[in-house]
Amino acid sequence: MTIISTTAGRNPSEEMEWPSWSTRVQNAVLGCNLKNDRMISVHFQGKPLNITVIQVYAPTSNAEEAEVEWFYEDLQDLLELTPKKDVLFIIGDWDAKVGSQETPGVTGKFGLGIRNEAGQRLIEFCQENALVLTNILFQQHKRRLYTWTSRDSQHQNQIDYILCSQRWRSSIQSAKTRPGADCGSDHELLIAKFRLKLNKVGKTTRPFRYDLNQIPYDYTVEVRIRFKGLDLIDRVPNELWNEVRDTVQETGIKTIPIEKRCKKAKWLSREALQIAVKRREVKSKGEKERYKHLNAAFQRIARRDKKAFFSDQCKEIEENNRMGKTRISSRKSEIPKEHFMQR
Repeated sequence: MTIISTTAGRNPSEEMEWPSWSTRVQNAVLGCNLKNDRMISVHFQGKPLNITVIQVYAPTSNAEEAEVEWFYEDLQDLLELTPKKDVLFIIGDWDAKVGSQETPGVTGKFGLGIRNEAGQRLIEFCQENALVLTNILFQQHKRRLYTWTSRDSQHQNQIDYILCSQRWRSSIQSAKTRPGADCGSDHELLIAKFRLKLNKVGKTTRPFRYDLNQIPYDYTVEVRIRFKGLDLIDRVPNELWNEVRDTVQETGIKTIPIEKRCKKAKWLSREALQIAVKRREVKSKGEKERYKHLNAAFQRIARRDKKAFFSDQCKEIEENNRMGKTRISSRKSEIPKEHFMQR
Protein backbone atom coordinates (compact mmCIF):
# COMPACT_ATOMS: atom_id res chain seq x y z
CA MET A 1 0.00 0.00 0.00
CA THR A 2 1.26 3.51 -0.86
CA ILE A 3 0.30 6.61 1.16
CA ILE A 4 0.68 9.95 -0.68
CA SER A 5 0.60 13.35 0.99
CA THR A 6 0.79 16.82 -0.57
CA THR A 7 -0.39 20.30 0.41
CA ALA A 8 -1.71 22.98 -1.92
CA GLY A 9 -1.58 26.15 0.18
CA ARG A 10 -1.64 27.80 3.58
CA ASN A 11 -5.35 28.73 3.76
CA PRO A 12 -7.16 25.89 5.56
CA SER A 13 -10.60 26.91 4.28
CA GLU A 14 -9.32 26.51 0.70
CA GLU A 15 -6.86 23.67 1.30
CA MET A 16 -8.85 20.97 3.08
CA GLU A 17 -10.79 18.87 0.63
CA TRP A 18 -11.72 15.27 0.06
CA PRO A 19 -8.55 13.25 -0.50
CA SER A 20 -7.99 11.92 -4.00
CA TRP A 21 -7.29 8.20 -4.57
CA SER A 22 -7.36 5.66 -7.35
CA THR A 23 -10.54 3.76 -8.20
CA ARG A 24 -9.18 0.63 -6.50
CA VAL A 25 -8.66 2.52 -3.24
CA GLN A 26 -12.06 4.24 -3.53
CA ASN A 27 -13.70 0.82 -3.81
CA ALA A 28 -12.29 -0.05 -0.37
CA VAL A 29 -13.78 2.99 1.41
CA LEU A 30 -16.12 2.12 4.29
CA GLY A 31 -16.85 5.68 5.39
CA CYS A 32 -15.40 9.10 6.18
CA ASN A 33 -15.69 11.82 8.82
CA LEU A 34 -15.05 15.51 8.10
CA LYS A 35 -14.20 16.83 11.56
CA ASN A 36 -13.60 20.46 10.53
CA ASP A 37 -11.73 22.49 7.92
CA ARG A 38 -8.40 21.18 9.25
CA MET A 39 -8.91 17.43 9.42
CA ILE A 40 -10.79 14.53 7.84
CA SER A 41 -10.62 10.77 8.42
CA VAL A 42 -11.33 8.00 5.90
CA HIS A 43 -12.00 4.38 6.90
CA PHE A 44 -10.88 1.57 4.53
CA GLN A 45 -11.55 -2.14 4.46
CA GLY A 46 -8.16 -3.86 4.60
CA LYS A 47 -6.56 -7.25 5.00
CA PRO A 48 -6.04 -8.56 7.65
CA LEU A 49 -7.20 -5.38 9.45
CA ASN A 50 -9.06 -2.25 8.42
CA ILE A 51 -7.18 1.00 7.81
CA THR A 52 -7.92 4.57 8.90
CA VAL A 53 -6.21 7.54 7.24
CA ILE A 54 -6.51 11.00 8.80
CA GLN A 55 -5.48 14.02 6.72
CA VAL A 56 -4.62 17.15 8.72
CA TYR A 57 -3.66 20.76 8.15
CA ALA A 58 -2.04 22.21 11.29
CA PRO A 59 -1.98 25.91 12.29
CA THR A 60 1.13 27.87 11.29
CA SER A 61 3.95 28.70 13.71
CA ASN A 62 2.50 32.24 13.95
CA ALA A 63 -0.85 30.99 15.30
CA GLU A 64 -1.97 31.64 18.87
CA GLU A 65 -1.17 28.90 21.38
CA ALA A 66 -4.89 28.39 22.01
CA GLU A 67 -5.50 27.67 18.31
CA VAL A 68 -2.73 25.05 18.32
CA GLU A 69 -4.19 23.36 21.40
CA TRP A 70 -7.67 23.36 19.86
CA PHE A 71 -6.20 21.66 16.80
CA TYR A 72 -4.62 18.87 18.87
CA GLU A 73 -7.76 18.47 20.99
CA ASP A 74 -9.88 18.03 17.86
CA LEU A 75 -7.36 15.55 16.47
CA GLN A 76 -7.41 13.62 19.75
CA ASP A 77 -11.21 13.45 19.56
CA LEU A 78 -10.93 12.07 16.03
CA LEU A 79 -8.38 9.47 17.17
CA GLU A 80 -10.67 8.28 19.96
CA LEU A 81 -13.38 7.60 17.36
CA THR A 82 -10.97 5.40 15.39
CA PRO A 83 -11.35 1.64 16.03
CA LYS A 84 -8.43 0.44 18.18
CA LYS A 85 -7.69 -2.50 15.88
CA ASP A 86 -7.33 -0.31 12.78
CA VAL A 87 -3.98 0.38 11.14
CA LEU A 88 -3.71 4.16 11.60
CA PHE A 89 -1.99 6.78 9.42
CA ILE A 90 -2.06 10.55 9.95
CA ILE A 91 -0.78 12.59 7.00
CA GLY A 92 -0.49 16.27 6.14
CA ASP A 93 1.16 19.64 6.72
CA TRP A 94 2.14 20.04 10.40
CA ASP A 95 4.20 23.24 9.91
CA ALA A 96 6.63 21.74 12.43
CA LYS A 97 10.37 21.03 12.29
CA VAL A 98 11.28 17.85 14.16
CA GLY A 99 14.95 17.88 13.15
CA SER A 100 17.61 15.18 13.37
CA GLN A 101 17.45 14.72 17.15
CA GLU A 102 16.29 11.15 17.76
CA THR A 103 13.37 10.45 20.08
CA PRO A 104 13.23 6.69 20.83
CA GLY A 105 10.06 5.05 19.56
CA VAL A 106 8.87 8.21 17.76
CA THR A 107 11.55 9.49 15.37
CA GLY A 108 14.73 8.39 13.70
CA LYS A 109 17.92 10.45 13.47
CA PHE A 110 17.59 11.37 9.81
CA GLY A 111 15.35 14.44 10.02
CA LEU A 112 16.12 17.79 8.43
CA GLY A 113 16.94 21.02 10.30
CA ILE A 114 16.63 21.88 14.00
CA ARG A 115 13.59 21.04 16.13
CA ASN A 116 11.30 24.00 16.91
CA GLU A 117 8.45 24.47 19.39
CA ALA A 118 5.84 23.12 16.96
CA GLY A 119 8.06 20.10 16.36
CA GLN A 120 8.30 19.42 20.08
CA ARG A 121 4.50 19.62 20.38
CA LEU A 122 4.16 17.10 17.56
CA ILE A 123 6.63 14.76 19.31
CA GLU A 124 4.60 14.97 22.53
CA PHE A 125 1.41 14.13 20.62
CA CYS A 126 3.12 11.09 19.07
CA GLN A 127 4.37 9.90 22.48
CA GLU A 128 0.89 10.20 23.99
CA ASN A 129 -0.66 8.14 21.18
CA ALA A 130 2.13 5.64 20.36
CA LEU A 131 2.80 7.07 16.89
CA VAL A 132 5.96 7.15 14.79
CA LEU A 133 7.05 9.70 12.13
CA THR A 134 7.84 7.59 9.08
CA ASN A 135 9.72 10.01 6.83
CA ILE A 136 12.67 10.55 9.20
CA LEU A 137 13.39 6.87 9.80
CA PHE A 138 15.48 6.36 6.66
CA GLN A 139 18.84 7.84 5.71
CA GLN A 140 18.63 9.48 2.29
CA HIS A 141 19.67 12.56 0.31
CA LYS A 142 18.41 15.98 1.45
CA ARG A 143 16.28 16.33 -1.70
CA ARG A 144 14.30 13.29 -0.50
CA LEU A 145 13.74 14.87 2.93
CA TYR A 146 12.57 18.46 2.47
CA THR A 147 8.84 18.86 1.89
CA TRP A 148 8.52 22.64 1.42
CA THR A 149 10.41 25.31 -0.58
CA SER A 150 10.14 29.06 0.03
CA ARG A 151 8.86 31.33 -2.75
CA ASP A 152 12.37 32.65 -3.46
CA SER A 153 13.66 29.04 -3.58
CA GLN A 154 16.33 29.96 -1.01
CA HIS A 155 14.98 27.93 1.92
CA GLN A 156 13.80 24.35 2.22
CA ASN A 157 12.26 22.67 5.27
CA GLN A 158 10.76 19.39 6.36
CA ILE A 159 7.30 20.25 7.75
CA ASP A 160 5.05 17.54 6.25
CA TYR A 161 4.95 14.12 7.90
CA ILE A 162 3.26 10.75 7.64
CA LEU A 163 2.55 9.24 11.06
CA CYS A 164 1.58 5.64 11.75
CA SER A 165 0.99 3.43 14.77
CA GLN A 166 4.21 2.22 16.42
CA ARG A 167 3.00 -1.39 16.31
CA TRP A 168 3.13 -1.20 12.48
CA ARG A 169 6.61 0.34 12.27
CA SER A 170 8.07 -2.88 10.86
CA SER A 171 5.65 -2.65 7.92
CA ILE A 172 7.15 0.64 6.71
CA GLN A 173 9.25 -0.01 3.61
CA SER A 174 10.18 3.55 2.60
CA ALA A 175 9.17 7.20 3.04
CA LYS A 176 10.53 10.03 0.89
CA THR A 177 9.57 13.05 -1.19
CA ARG A 178 9.34 13.25 -4.98
CA PRO A 179 10.50 16.82 -5.81
CA GLY A 180 10.10 16.17 -9.54
CA ALA A 181 6.33 15.60 -9.25
CA ASP A 182 4.15 18.42 -10.62
CA CYS A 183 1.44 19.08 -8.01
CA GLY A 184 1.11 22.87 -8.38
CA SER A 185 2.32 23.62 -4.85
CA ASP A 186 5.29 24.88 -2.86
CA HIS A 187 5.05 21.56 -0.99
CA GLU A 188 6.59 18.38 -2.41
CA LEU A 189 4.85 15.06 -2.91
CA LEU A 190 5.54 12.82 0.11
CA ILE A 191 5.19 9.07 -0.42
CA ALA A 192 5.40 6.22 2.09
CA LYS A 193 5.16 2.52 1.25
CA PHE A 194 3.75 -0.10 3.64
CA ARG A 195 3.24 -3.85 3.50
CA LEU A 196 -0.55 -3.83 3.71
CA LYS A 197 -3.44 -4.88 1.49
CA LEU A 198 -6.82 -3.34 0.72
CA ASN A 199 -10.00 -5.34 0.27
CA LYS A 200 -12.70 -4.27 -2.12
CA VAL A 201 -15.97 -3.51 -0.35
CA GLY A 202 -18.86 -5.47 -1.79
CA LYS A 203 -21.04 -3.02 -3.72
CA THR A 204 -23.79 -3.36 -6.27
CA THR A 205 -22.62 -2.71 -9.82
CA ARG A 206 -23.80 0.65 -11.10
CA PRO A 207 -26.00 0.06 -14.17
CA PHE A 208 -25.01 1.70 -17.42
CA ARG A 209 -27.10 4.55 -18.78
CA TYR A 210 -28.29 5.14 -22.32
CA ASP A 211 -27.52 8.55 -23.79
CA LEU A 212 -31.15 9.67 -24.11
CA ASN A 213 -30.08 12.79 -25.98
CA GLN A 214 -28.88 10.63 -28.90
CA ILE A 215 -31.72 8.17 -29.53
CA PRO A 216 -31.48 7.37 -33.27
CA TYR A 217 -34.40 7.09 -35.68
CA ASP A 218 -33.41 3.45 -36.29
CA TYR A 219 -34.50 2.62 -32.73
CA THR A 220 -38.01 3.99 -33.32
CA VAL A 221 -38.35 2.15 -36.63
CA GLU A 222 -37.17 -1.24 -35.32
CA VAL A 223 -39.29 -1.09 -32.14
CA ARG A 224 -42.36 -0.17 -34.20
CA ILE A 225 -41.80 -3.09 -36.60
CA ARG A 226 -41.30 -5.62 -33.79
CA PHE A 227 -44.35 -4.37 -31.91
CA LYS A 228 -46.49 -4.85 -35.04
CA GLY A 229 -45.41 -8.50 -35.12
CA LEU A 230 -46.57 -9.20 -31.57
CA ASP A 231 -49.56 -11.53 -31.12
CA LEU A 232 -51.82 -9.59 -28.73
CA ILE A 233 -54.75 -12.03 -28.79
CA ASP A 234 -55.12 -14.74 -26.16
CA ARG A 235 -51.75 -13.93 -24.58
CA VAL A 236 -50.94 -14.26 -20.90
CA PRO A 237 -50.19 -10.72 -19.58
CA ASN A 238 -46.86 -11.74 -18.02
CA GLU A 239 -45.65 -13.35 -21.24
CA LEU A 240 -46.66 -10.29 -23.25
CA TRP A 241 -44.90 -7.99 -20.80
CA ASN A 242 -41.68 -10.05 -21.00
CA GLU A 243 -41.74 -9.90 -24.79
CA VAL A 244 -42.30 -6.11 -24.81
CA ARG A 245 -39.49 -5.62 -22.28
CA ASP A 246 -37.06 -7.79 -24.26
CA THR A 247 -37.92 -5.92 -27.47
CA VAL A 248 -37.17 -2.53 -25.92
CA GLN A 249 -33.95 -3.71 -24.22
CA GLU A 250 -32.50 -5.62 -27.19
CA THR A 251 -33.23 -2.79 -29.62
CA GLY A 252 -31.81 -0.21 -27.20
CA ILE A 253 -28.55 -2.13 -26.77
CA LYS A 254 -28.13 -2.38 -30.56
CA THR A 255 -28.97 1.20 -31.50
CA ILE A 256 -28.72 3.68 -28.57
CA PRO A 257 -25.20 4.80 -27.55
CA ILE A 258 -24.14 4.36 -23.92
CA GLU A 259 -23.54 7.52 -21.91
CA LYS A 260 -19.81 8.06 -21.45
CA ARG A 261 -18.34 8.96 -18.07
CA CYS A 262 -15.79 11.74 -18.13
CA LYS A 263 -12.85 11.11 -15.74
CA LYS A 264 -11.13 14.49 -16.01
CA ALA A 265 -12.72 17.72 -14.84
CA LYS A 266 -15.43 18.49 -17.39
CA TRP A 267 -14.86 22.24 -17.24
CA LEU A 268 -11.14 22.27 -18.12
CA SER A 269 -10.60 23.86 -21.53
CA ARG A 270 -7.95 22.86 -24.07
CA GLU A 271 -6.03 25.99 -23.09
CA ALA A 272 -5.88 24.90 -19.43
CA LEU A 273 -4.76 21.37 -20.34
CA GLN A 274 -2.01 22.73 -22.60
CA ILE A 275 -0.72 24.95 -19.78
CA ALA A 276 -0.74 21.94 -17.43
CA VAL A 277 1.47 20.03 -19.89
CA LYS A 278 3.88 22.97 -20.17
CA ARG A 279 3.93 23.34 -16.38
CA ARG A 280 4.94 19.69 -16.00
CA GLU A 281 7.72 20.07 -18.57
CA VAL A 282 9.06 23.25 -16.93
CA LYS A 283 9.18 21.65 -13.48
CA SER A 284 11.14 18.68 -14.81
CA LYS A 285 13.72 21.17 -16.19
CA GLY A 286 14.01 22.99 -12.86
CA GLU A 287 12.86 26.39 -14.21
CA LYS A 288 11.29 27.59 -10.94
CA GLU A 289 10.33 31.13 -11.94
CA ARG A 290 8.64 30.04 -15.15
CA TYR A 291 6.93 27.21 -13.28
CA LYS A 292 5.53 29.70 -10.76
CA HIS A 293 4.05 31.85 -13.55
CA LEU A 294 2.58 28.85 -15.38
CA ASN A 295 1.05 27.49 -12.18
CA ALA A 296 -0.62 30.85 -11.48
CA ALA A 297 -1.89 30.97 -15.07
CA PHE A 298 -3.29 27.43 -14.83
CA GLN A 299 -5.14 28.19 -11.57
CA ARG A 300 -6.58 31.40 -13.04
CA ILE A 301 -7.79 29.74 -16.26
CA ALA A 302 -9.14 26.69 -14.41
CA ARG A 303 -11.24 28.93 -12.15
CA ARG A 304 -12.51 30.83 -15.19
CA ASP A 305 -13.38 27.60 -17.02
CA LYS A 306 -15.17 26.16 -13.98
CA LYS A 307 -17.25 29.30 -13.50
CA ALA A 308 -18.20 29.38 -17.19
CA PHE A 309 -19.04 25.66 -17.21
CA PHE A 310 -21.50 25.85 -14.33
CA SER A 311 -22.97 29.09 -15.64
CA ASP A 312 -23.74 27.33 -18.95
CA GLN A 313 -25.17 24.35 -17.06
CA CYS A 314 -27.55 26.60 -15.11
CA LYS A 315 -28.70 28.33 -18.31
CA GLU A 316 -29.31 24.97 -19.97
CA ILE A 317 -31.32 23.74 -16.96
CA GLU A 318 -33.48 26.88 -17.04
CA GLU A 319 -34.09 26.48 -20.78
CA ASN A 320 -35.01 22.79 -20.42
CA ASN A 321 -37.42 23.62 -17.58
CA ARG A 322 -39.02 26.31 -19.72
CA MET A 323 -39.53 23.79 -22.55
CA GLY A 324 -40.87 21.12 -20.18
CA LYS A 325 -37.85 18.78 -20.53
CA THR A 326 -37.84 17.86 -16.85
CA ARG A 327 -35.92 14.59 -17.28
CA ILE A 328 -32.94 16.36 -18.88
CA SER A 329 -33.11 19.15 -16.27
CA SER A 330 -33.04 16.61 -13.45
CA ARG A 331 -29.96 14.89 -14.93
CA LYS A 332 -28.14 18.18 -15.45
CA SER A 333 -28.88 19.39 -11.92
CA GLU A 334 -26.99 16.39 -10.50
CA ILE A 335 -23.66 17.62 -11.89
CA PRO A 336 -22.84 20.38 -9.37
CA LYS A 337 -23.43 18.04 -6.43
CA GLU A 338 -20.45 15.95 -7.50
CA HIS A 339 -18.02 18.83 -7.25
CA PHE A 340 -19.16 20.94 -4.32
CA MET A 341 -19.28 20.03 -0.64
CA GLN A 342 -21.05 22.14 1.96
CA ARG A 343 -18.70 23.39 4.67
